[in-house]
Amino acid sequence: MNADTSDTSIQRNFPLRGLNTFGIDASAAAYLKLTSASMLEKISRDASLANLPRLVLGGGSNLLLTGDFQGLVLHMATSGIELVGEDDEVFYIRAAAGENWHRFVLWTLEHGFPGLENLSLIPGSVGAAPIQNIGAYGVELKDRFFSLTAYDMVDRKTFSLDRNACRFGYRDSIFKHALRDRAVILDVTFALPRHWQANMKYADVTQELAAAGIDSPSARQISDAIIAIRTRKLPDPAVIGNAGSFFKNPVVSQAARDVLLARCPDLVSYAQADGSYKLAAGWLIDRAGWKGRNLGAAGVYEKQALVLVNRGGAKGSDIAALAAAIQADVQEKFGVALEPEPVFV
Repeated sequence: MNADTSDTSIQRNFPLRGLNTFGIDASAAAYLKLTSASMLEKISRDASLANLPRLVLGGGSNLLLTGDFQGLVLHMATSGIELVGEDDEVFYIRAAAGENWHRFVLWTLEHGFPGLENLSLIPGSVGAAPIQNIGAYGVELKDRFFSLTAYDMVDRKTFSLDRNACRFGYRDSIFKHALRDRAVILDVTFALPRHWQANMKYADVTQELAAAGIDSPSARQISDAIIAIRTRKLPDPAVIGNAGSFFKNPVVSQAARDVLLARCPDLVSYAQADGSYKLAAGWLIDRAGWKGRNLGAAGVYEKQALVLVNRGGAKGSDIAALAAAIQADVQEKFGVALEPEPVFV
């Protein structure tokens, strides 16, 4: 007998245009707004839903819908933020997976818990942040991560993972591999430093602060500076559909980087701890001539070549075709493979 899901309010043929930041017009065969972890157990035991493909949706900001989703969309909408502990070194702050990431960052700053300011204004939800190991301006989520709680849809049980178990990498984690399509993140706990030090590794940030006459910034002032920078460089999804940075910055060997540098003295690259180099994908795309160009209703943002946009009415397939054309051109011109950040569904 199927589990009772009468209180889970599953909706059929549900429109997803308002739930993805690209503004792609697509629908889900079935949709459920998750407001509690207990709903997942009921869903996992419902035989009528067991064989449906599942898509866990947070803020819809790291997603490209290439068509209607012929399965069940689980839309994480849980809420709650709290201080759950502290010691001599850190404050432990737990946030529900459905919390908006940027609002969570602002909450930590308003309550005197610095450490996440460099990750201000990144779109998406708290629950999606570990999957991607989000990062910006010299800080990655793993740097402030302590643990998380998730529900296993296959084993039908709740479990916890610490930082090592999450296998964080550059825009990567275990949730893209061994736990893909089975784990639903419920909450995330962060370890935020008591003895905070400003991270101003990026010139953009120091220049923004200097322009404001600030030489010893607070965490909130760094956040404000990064918000200002991102607002200038990146389009607002409410105005023009996009998923932020569309491609990862490719990592190459020093030898490969030196070959490119000899050809292009203005190549933008960053040395990594292991001796490799991270190349600026936006620079490669711009140099390949794609900045500001359109293919139909899909385009490359004129202020930041790393951002693909929906000019109005674009399908997911249009965005995917543009991305493929850019990848092919960058590969041909520079011998570098670009990897998309968003998940294609």
